[in-house]
Amino acid sequence: MPRPAGLSLYLALTARRRRAARAEDAEPARPRGPLIWLHVPRAEGLSAAMELVRRLSEERARLTILLTCPADPPALPRRVLHRPPPVEDPARLAAFLTHWQPEAIAQVGGPLSPVLLAGAGAQRPFHLIQPDLPAPMLLRLIPGLSRGLMGPLARILAPHAQDARRLRRLAGPGAAIETLAPLEPVPEALPCNDAEREAMTAQLAARPIWLVAGLPEAELPAVITAHRAALRLAHRLLLIVVPENPADGPRFARALAEPEGWLTALRSIDEELGEETQVYVADTEGEMGLWYRLAPMSFLGGSLAGTGSLRSPYEPAALGSAILHGPRHGGHDPAFALLARAHATREVRSAAELGEAVGDLLAADRAAALAHDAWAATTAGAEVTDRVARLLLGAVEPPKDAQ
Repeated sequence: MPRPAGLSLYLALTARRRRAARAEDAEPARPRGPLIWLHVPRAEGLSAAMELVRRLSEERARLTILLTCPADPPALPRRVLHRPPPVEDPARLAAFLTHWQPEAIAQVGGPLSPVLLAGAGAQRPFHLIQPDLPAPMLLRLIPGLSRGLMGPLARILAPHAQDARRLRRLAGPGAAIETLAPLEPVPEALPCNDAEREAMTAQLAARPIWLVAGLPEAELPAVITAHRAALRLAHRLLLIVVPENPADGPRFARALAEPEGWLTALRSIDEELGEETQVYVADTEGEMGLWYRLAPMSFLGGSLAGTGSLRSPYEPAALGSAILHGPRHGGHDPAFALLARAHATREVRSAAELGEAVGDLLAADRAAALAHDAWAATTAGAEVTDRVARLLLGAVEPPKDAQ
């Protein structure tokens, strides 16, 4: 079949980039049975794609998933193989497809690759999941390229109605385009010791509690100011502090106790958390799941005066703790953006604002509403992941694993 003129022009424009690409390592043997190729062109799309990987693995025990991504993924489920993305060259892609013989292909996010669309899209069920829209310059240089290559795809999933309209103009009226909410990571609830949680819940009874998750030294003054203000509204209020560095626990305990005369207890040495304790320094590791479950509201340390939030907002969201944070997101920008769209967090920009926010969320209904909105925003990704997984599994035969 002759190569489309637009694709030939694209290849001519990108020839230097292909010549500079290193040769791929030899491919491992293809496992027997059905195989889905999941292509993630950009490293930042990996966390959301991993939810899809887990969902597919859980659904089909004998399904192999070939994951291509420029970043190293976390621990992979059984029968999931990771390879670097194939070089954008028709001959190399053809060899890649001949070796792996996927029953279905899906690209998650990232830019459109004319080579991939031309080489794979017309041969096997190809799903384009929330791709980046092509640059206008590329489309002006190569008229008709997108319509010729995107039209035959099995399905294109757009994250917003506006994106769907633009993709339909690019792909043509016959393209199968569906609007689906963005594919997002689905946070897993951090574990905790249930017996410890039950004992502490009974011990604390109905005391109001707020948590500082990951406190750097730079934010100690702000936390002291906020707790002082909130105590005026609820004198039985308990502050649980998890230091950024557990070794700082004793020093933080002194810094929190001495200026105000607060009764402070230190978890690492099993000091008693009594009825009169006002600050509990949880300077141990691996217990964040316990503290989020106990505290109706959590402030993410590092986000106000530090270098950025030290914990992901998905952690408290998954466990029903209302989220307070400063303007510095650290490495969690996508998570904060998702929650901001849902109005599911409360941002503060000073110690005074933090104290006001804690005081406001002492009202149980307000804290519960904010926590619910965060939980709903983060768990909505599970429904999207299920929808995409069903589409891909529908392209793989047989429909059920043999028992």
